[in-house]
Amino acid sequence: MTTGLLTDRYELTMLQGALRDGTADRHCVFEVFARRLPEGRRYGVVAGTGRLLDAVADFTFDPDQLEMLLATGVVDDRTADHLAEYRFGGDIDGYREGELYFPDSPVLTVSGSFADAVILETLTLSVLNHDCAIAAAAARMVTAAGGRPLIEMGSRRTHEQSAVAAARAAYLAGFTTTSNLEAAHRYGIPTAGTAAHAFTLVHDDEREAFAAQVAASGPGTTLLVDTYDITRGIELAVEVAGPELGAVRIDSGDLGVLADQARAQLDRLGNPNTRIVLSGDLDEFAIAALAARPVDSYGAGTAVVVGSGAPTAGMVYKLVEVDGRPVAKRSAHKQSRGGRKTALRAHKDSGTAVEEIVVAGPASPGPGETALQTPFVRAGERVAGLPTLEQAREHLARALVTLPWDGLKLSRGEPALPTRVVTPSG
Repeated sequence: MTTGLLTDRYELTMLQGALRDGTADRHCVFEVFARRLPEGRRYGVVAGTGRLLDAVADFTFDPDQLEMLLATGVVDDRTADHLAEYRFGGDIDGYREGELYFPDSPVLTVSGSFADAVILETLTLSVLNHDCAIAAAAARMVTAAGGRPLIEMGSRRTHEQSAVAAARAAYLAGFTTTSNLEAAHRYGIPTAGTAAHAFTLVHDDEREAFAAQVAASGPGTTLLVDTYDITRGIELAVEVAGPELGAVRIDSGDLGVLADQARAQLDRLGNPNTRIVLSGDLDEFAIAALAARPVDSYGAGTAVVVGSGAPTAGMVYKLVEVDGRPVAKRSAHKQSRGGRKTALRAHKDSGTAVEEIVVAGPASPGPGETALQTPFVRAGERVAGLPTLEQAREHLARALVTLPWDGLKLSRGEPALPTRVVTPSG
């Protein structure tokens, strides 16, 4: 499937104008960055780069698409001929997946001819703004969970394709499993899921429903016990599955109090090893509030797929250099800095990160500094050996450990690291 039409019309009208006046061949550098983090966030998480590189490779235009563009007057014959042969032939560099970013961090750099690079704006921002927002929200939930497993279960709360991307971003951020089977098929993410209330309701009584589930899935399954009365539900679950009952799930009510009561009841009934799974509109704040409760794992859905109140990362795609000359937007409130940037992160000897350094021009890391950008694409070809999803997941876990303690708080505050922009004059 081509991704060429996953874009805004003005990308192609700009291309058409540039082909007409001769600016299409100018060498340009575009940068993707966020002027600020979403409200309440102290760090951003880079996610979606792998998806984006796949989408760029598929960014082509087939005959049917070109016919539509011509018939509707979006492009002229010359532009259609150009698009028929289009394959991105430039370079892409950026922060690796699983890396943290901050205001003004040059998360992605796309360089090539104006014609090559300008039409990737919408696609790039669609992927990164969505996936980075989901990953940042999910990372906060993972921190709040304090090592307890998290199940991503938000597929029914978003667009069907967004659900797959959200599952990938949440897994990168540290979620243990997803309920989404397409995410498992496409990205190899482990899945989890047993039954909803409908399964209980379709049976004549709760005992019959539990018996049917245990017969199908074994006693180690997770039984949903809050369809009717939770205390009675737990009692029946233990009667049916016995001491090998894997877990009970509670999806409604005062979850903290119910977890306490469920743990006490399970222990009294001789099921100390039966786990307690909580779900039901959980976000990072609700998960943090349950930290002292006897919870074994959480299921989070809606809050994950909508970025827990920040559904977009607020990234922009700006032209910063033309034929080696810095260019910049000067309008109030939407300013950009001209020239290609280099990004470094400074650390204490202990490994704690202290500063994001954005340098206008090339820069090499000094003592205690790490270069943040890596090559992804060269002359249109993907660089070999890029990190896998599993490696990105591991990298993020390590990166979060480097933040100052304040940077992991859920309360509002300044970004965990200040960004210092260094210009050629100092």
